[in-house]
Amino acid sequence: MTAGMAQKTEGIQQLLIAEKKATERVVDARKRKAQRIKAAKREADSEIQAFKNEKDAQYKAYEAEVLGKKSDNEVQIQQVTNQKVKELEVMLKKNQSIAADAVKGMLFQIEIQLHENVKL
Repeated sequence: MTAGMAQKTEGIQQLLIAEKKATERVVDARKRKAQRIKAAKREADSEIQAFKNEKDAQYKAYEAEVLGKKSDNEVQIQQVTNQKVKELEVMLKKNQSIAADAVKGMLFQIEIQLHENVKL
């Protein structure tokens, strides 16, 4: 081999070595990029879950407040209804005999008389 040829071979080997190093660096850079993307995704998932938990807690608190008010209204309506039913029962007991006597009076108070067209 001549000196020029040896230089060319040495230059080609240096290029191959440089290409191999460049390829390794690209592979390493891609690995680091993939790791950063995974880390960012984990961090984003964590933030999303925290936000979701916070909003869920706010919703449950609001729901409890609204249902609590609804429950209070239902209790109040039930109390008023029970009171009205009691008042009606008292009125029924008080007026039942009066109403029965009035109905009996109308049923049994019969005047017997001949029709005006009947001739004796």
